[in-house]
Amino acid sequence: MYQFLHPRNRPLQSLILGLIVLTFYAYYRTTFYDIHQFGSARNFSHNIYQDALRNQSNHSIDIQSVPKNMTYEPLTLNSYSQHNASNPATIITTLSTSSSSQVLSSVSTSLNLKQSSEVPLLETEIVVNTRKSISVVSNDYARAIYEAGHTVPIPERCPDFGKEMDLVIIIMSAPTHVEARTAIRQTWGHFGQRRDISILFMLGATLDSKVEKVLEKEERIYGDIIRGKFLDSYSNLTLKTISILEWVDSYCSKVKFVLKTDDDMFINVPRLLAFINKHAKDRSVIFGRLARKWKPIRNKKSKYYVSQTQFKQSVFPDFTTGPAYLLSSDIVRKLYDAALDQTYLKLEDVFMTGIVAHKLGIKRVQANEFLNKRIAYSLCNIQRGISIHMVKYSEQFDLWKKLLDGKSKCK
Repeated sequence: MYQFLHPRNRPLQSLILGLIVLTFYAYYRTTFYDIHQFGSARNFSHNIYQDALRNQSNHSIDIQSVPKNMTYEPLTLNSYSQHNASNPATIITTLSTSSSSQVLSSVSTSLNLKQSSEVPLLETEIVVNTRKSISVVSNDYARAIYEAGHTVPIPERCPDFGKEMDLVIIIMSAPTHVEARTAIRQTWGHFGQRRDISILFMLGATLDSKVEKVLEKEERIYGDIIRGKFLDSYSNLTLKTISILEWVDSYCSKVKFVLKTDDDMFINVPRLLAFINKHAKDRSVIFGRLARKWKPIRNKKSKYYVSQTQFKQSVFPDFTTGPAYLLSSDIVRKLYDAALDQTYLKLEDVFMTGIVAHKLGIKRVQANEFLNKRIAYSLCNIQRGISIHMVKYSEQFDLWKKLLDGKSKCK
């Protein structure tokens, strides 16, 4: 017995070596093949979304170890959605060669996951298909966290894809802002009864079951709420804007113009319609309040912090400020596609009308009627402008009355 336990006993050495090999094999199986079971941000956790947007986790492939018969091509929205429509936080790596086993063998040794200790590990999935291509989606792109589709799409609010419509107004609203939505419906939202205009609200998901029940009742009563597949939060405003573009592209692509605005805005719809009529032939353009030469804030304590990884340049491209801006419909699909393949930034106006629009060569035009700020509520101020910001729901009625006042004329 003691001789068997002697350190130099060969059978004992073989047994120990076998146990070591078995241990490493079990570790390899659980950490590489099963890692996605534990790393997925699948449950719309608020903390995961906040952390994932503030930090970066680089997923890269050592290209030298990939077989030479591979080629590269961008991953399309269709292929991404097909493989991963149910998970908004998955990074897809699609690989293929003439031999599936060759791909898995090569990638398994060269996939390098570099992760900050503060960032939850997002899911990395390898999908083998029949095409000779390799497609990589970086997890700092909007595509990595955006889930396509709408849980409440209401396509009927844009008949015949908007062919006979001049304008669709989509208002970004928070789940709890019931009073703000009600005030809009009872004031300037009345213009949505016209056949050439549709006025809708865009909301995301909420984790509060009580709020959700209220929303479901509101949806049944008014039928003017679109629900996107994202957690409704400040950091996800860019996802909300992307969801607006997707909805227009899917259900209202033939409308002439799209106004994106917020639920604390007063919109002078008659003035807006006159503006649209004046610019009916304009294409590839965004109208609004133009912000020029704005610099990124590098202070990590700021609500508007932008890291060097998210945006390297010292000055943002010119952009139209977020409270309200008007898009010609011909750019909706272009903005949507390009936004998904852009490094995510929670400043939605900078991201969409600045960085993405600049990349596409879309014009951003200053329109003085877009005030996008709080002003004195004089009758003439209300009638001259298109958009007024920071309007409380109780103030919507006062502005509505002044807009409809037929006694005073303002030039």
